[in-house]
Amino acid sequence: MSGKRILVAGASTKWGSELIRALLNEPEVGEIIGLDSSPPTRDLGSTRFIEADIRDPGLSKLLPSLSPDIVVHCGIVWYPEKGRPSRALHDINVIGTLQLLAACEKTQGLEALVVRGSAAIYGSGPGAPAFFTEDMARRLPLETRFQRDIGELEGYFDNFARRRPEVVCCMLRFEVEVGPGLDNAFVRYLNLPVVPTRMGYDPRLQLLHADDATGAIVAATLNPVRGPVNVAPDGAISLSRLLRLCGKTTIGLPPLVSGLINRRVGDFVGSADLYRDGELLFRYGRGCDNTRLREEIGYELAFDSEGTARDFARATNRIPQLFPAPHPGSPVRSVER
Repeated sequence: MSGKRILVAGASTKWGSELIRALLNEPEVGEIIGLDSSPPTRDLGSTRFIEADIRDPGLSKLLPSLSPDIVVHCGIVWYPEKGRPSRALHDINVIGTLQLLAACEKTQGLEALVVRGSAAIYGSGPGAPAFFTEDMARRLPLETRFQRDIGELEGYFDNFARRRPEVVCCMLRFEVEVGPGLDNAFVRYLNLPVVPTRMGYDPRLQLLHADDATGAIVAATLNPVRGPVNVAPDGAISLSRLLRLCGKTTIGLPPLVSGLINRRVGDFVGSADLYRDGELLFRYGRGCDNTRLREEIGYELAFDSEGTARDFARATNRIPQLFPAPHPGSPVRSVER
């Protein structure tokens, strides 16, 4: 069979399934192998599925026998979910990534490794720049367990890249994703009947549209580059403006009670003890520079942060969309083409 053989770890997750479904239409892709601890719930066409846990040391024998050209790791879990409770996140994210890298090290002929990581590596704080570039990781303290997990697995990733210099290792750092039909803790927070905010803070957020999240990882799989790459939209939007667009009623909380309320809200929306990450984000915000994504990987975002917010608000409020709200540069790029 001609074309690249691509193995997707975490094939049963939303993003793993979305990636596979998109790759099925790419002519340069030969065989796709999906790997996960549970069968996918969506139709993945001709994909060959293998039920296996990336935390299993036996992966070091399985992966070399499959001889993939490209391995894409979509198995990093941001929020607790069915079959992946909060107490298991560290094992899945850190131990699972370590086992996968050990298996990749024994895989001859591997050309590229792409990891779907998180912009949480930058943290959120009062001294943060307006937009982080890829070389600014760990400049702020990694205050939460999830941030430390991301920092640890990126350390393993860097060590692998040094040991296997012939493999193109690409770490994608995704910003917060929202979009119609997407269900995660952040979206559930925005859908609360009354949304709690912290008095005295109005953070600037980057909202990555779900379509761009899929498009970016497809582009990186087909054209990987070495090192970390921010997957973030152009611009940012304030939390207050986002909530106004969504027509939400808000309640400002004083600092003395915000921690307790945020913990309760975190339990309600399903972020468990990851509520602290959201608390810092909603206090200080975060922005990432996307130059490498656009210029080196070659992916042009369809939505900026404002366009993502408007599209999400339309879906949330059931407002019919008369005209699309793409990235403001789309008409210019259409004329250029």
